[in-house]
Amino acid sequence: MAPDELFALDQVTVQRGRAVLLDEVTCRLSAGVCTALMGPSGAGKSTLLRLLNRLEEPTGGQVRLHGRPLPDSDVLALRRRVGLVGQQPVLLTDHVPDELRVGRPDLTEGQARTLLKQVGLPAAMLTRQTAGLSGGEAQRLCLARALAVGPEVLLLDEPTSALDAASAKAVEQTVRRLVAAGLTVILASHNIAQARRIADEVLVLRAGRPVAHGAAADIDYLKEES
Repeated sequence: MAPDELFALDQVTVQRGRAVLLDEVTCRLSAGVCTALMGPSGAGKSTLLRLLNRLEEPTGGQVRLHGRPLPDSDVLALRRRVGLVGQQPVLLTDHVPDELRVGRPDLTEGQARTLLKQVGLPAAMLTRQTAGLSGGEAQRLCLARALAVGPEVLLLDEPTSALDAASAKAVEQTVRRLVAAGLTVILASHNIAQARRIADEVLVLRAGRPVAHGAAADIDYLKEES
């Protein structure tokens, strides 16, 4: 059975001055899978991600979520449904429990333990200060913080590019667990090997336009470094 449609982009353009970051993009992104946005630097991957929770605004065309245009009002509610974790871990507090409560102040200790387990971190992390975390631990804590508000979709912008191999592997394993549990993940990456390991579907962008889209196993772009 084909996955349900989650996002639909119709003739979407993003332009800053004379620079066209996305050029009349039309595509559909599926629910319940990991979709990798692939392509060289400057292809439009991060811009497309930011469109999906309105950190970026289209200058033309329309973005829909479950068939409805993204709301012009209550952007905060949209961003709770569509979370974003960036390339570099950005921690906002000094202690791990406080970090998990950034978007959900009423989070209980039991719920915090569950969130840490979801991202492959031990409950003992609740006693830690954020300043002492490794890069991989910090990035997974950012994932847990995003999950705390119960998003429907998680957007990941090059989430392992600043990590060592062991930490990157841990983040990839976390992504696969989250998708297996029913979360939709849309991942921007230039790492072909990573996309082979974790993506169900792939959208390839070049110069702001889609050039290939489909099941990961069918995308020739992923075979270029075989």
